[in-house]
Amino acid sequence: MSEIIDRFTRIRWLVGGDGFEKLQKAKVLVCGVGGVGGVCVDALARSGIGEIVIIDKDTFDITNQNRQIYSEAVGAVKVDEFAKIYPNIKALKELITPKFIENFDFSKFDVVVDAIDDMAAKIALANAAPKKIIASMGGAKRIDASQVKVASVWQTYNDPLARKYRSELKRSGFQGDFEVVFSTELPQCKELGSFMGVTAVFGLNLASLTVKKILA
Repeated sequence: MSEIIDRFTRIRWLVGGDGFEKLQKAKVLVCGVGGVGGVCVDALARSGIGEIVIIDKDTFDITNQNRQIYSEAVGAVKVDEFAKIYPNIKALKELITPKFIENFDFSKFDVVVDAIDDMAAKIALANAAPKKIIASMGGAKRIDASQVKVASVWQTYNDPLARKYRSELKRSGFQGDFEVVFSTELPQCKELGSFMGVTAVFGLNLASLTVKKILA
């Protein structure tokens, strides 16, 4: 049988036929397609994930262009731009709130990626899909990509958002454990300044965690 040469040849070489079949059968939910989530989605779509559902209500604005892929389409709905490019992506233009999460069916997904900023929604998401979730902590205000790390949600440090996240998780009664992407670099500014060299590394780490979770 001749070797298949297509857009997924290199990932097939990496994970093998059985591994690639797992990726093709997988269903992944990505919540938020900004600077972090957008890069994660792009990497997953290029890696042969069978179905990726993405949720975000935002449109691209000019300030997104320093870090968000496909943001050249200023004024366009973010999720729609991704769906135009990749046939394995399904776009949902929705505001992710605790109420939305309460009424959403997470059962069909193998992995749930949290790349949103709203704290109440992040806590609700962790409680709704405790066995499936991986999450991004604070990617803004940092410039040193070498300090981006992966750890248990309970073992992060130097990240104010992660500290508040842990506190709110405990308050909600959450007792599970899952991996998060965070930075050990202390925030460099008060405003939400951002650098794609850092936010993209956050997104790529989320994509890597997703693939490893599916293959495992």
